[in-house]
Amino acid sequence: MLSFENDYSEGAHEKILQAFLETNMEKTSGYGNDPFTESAKEKIRTACECPDADVYFLTGGTQTNKTIIATMLQPYQGVVAATSGHVSVHEAGAIEFTGHKVLTVPAEEGKIRADVLQQFVADFYADGNYEHMVFPGMVYISQPTEYGTLYSKAELEQIYEVCKAYEMPLFIDGARLGYGLVSPACDVTLPELAKLCDVFYIGGTKVGALCGEAVVFPRGNMPKHFVTMVKQHGSMIAKGRLLGIQFDVLFTDNLYFEIAKNAITTAERVKEILKEKGYQFYLDSPTNQIFVVVENAKYAELSKQMKVSFIEKADDNHTVIRFCTSWATKMEDVEALAAFL
Repeated sequence: MLSFENDYSEGAHEKILQAFLETNMEKTSGYGNDPFTESAKEKIRTACECPDADVYFLTGGTQTNKTIIATMLQPYQGVVAATSGHVSVHEAGAIEFTGHKVLTVPAEEGKIRADVLQQFVADFYADGNYEHMVFPGMVYISQPTEYGTLYSKAELEQIYEVCKAYEMPLFIDGARLGYGLVSPACDVTLPELAKLCDVFYIGGTKVGALCGEAVVFPRGNMPKHFVTMVKQHGSMIAKGRLLGIQFDVLFTDNLYFEIAKNAITTAERVKEILKEKGYQFYLDSPTNQIFVVVENAKYAELSKQMKVSFIEKADDNHTVIRFCTSWATKMEDVEALAAFL
């Protein structure tokens, strides 16, 4: 069965598996205190052009989001996110479980606008009862967004200016960062992104790794006792080398970005096929997620022949579905898609 369900269906890039085999019987210290992890950290600092960055590897996206948010907020603060933001709609209440509320603001195609954010925070402090409310303590966005759209460099600069004005750290979820950075529509580089936020992470789970995300505090601004709190949140593994080895491989010879290009190339072909077949696009996504609106009966028919993702109900008779490509998507599978559509 063809699968365009997500970008983590496959295992890991073969070079990562080979590295596991080659290092399997080496004895190292645990919890990331090993030479592979140190090497990976240094390669990421170099790629980000942030020599003073604190880099730490966590197990997965949800663990990363909730750990960063919980460790950077005061008990009385919440995190501002788009209504469609991952921490708001797809984290099973993980953020609220830490005691921090997700404060949502309207979004356009998954993106928060700086002026909307500015008005939201200004309105909060203009409320005479704000001492009785949850303070907006940080801002969360993702690059790419839940809808595969991208923030431009100018948009990031504008959002970051609002964040700095109100002393709110800006956190960029980079679960699919590789796909965003290699998209022809992206005008921001990794070093530039690192300068336009207070913390971000480089997603591995969806871009070639078995699991793991690389958290980057670009100016050495990691919260005090962050490692201890990572363990409290269940985001630490004893065999930390398993994460370090993967990122060491991904950031050798530009592998992370080279394999990410495949997702964009195959996604563009999927879009061409969908267009040729007359499908209605929900929005224009320049990355590896393609959203279309289909009749409910058509969705049921497609689901019997391939794996795609339900996104949301468009109306009583139509559904928004997603086709997703990845670093491992084969072009022959993309071409075979045409016969099913």
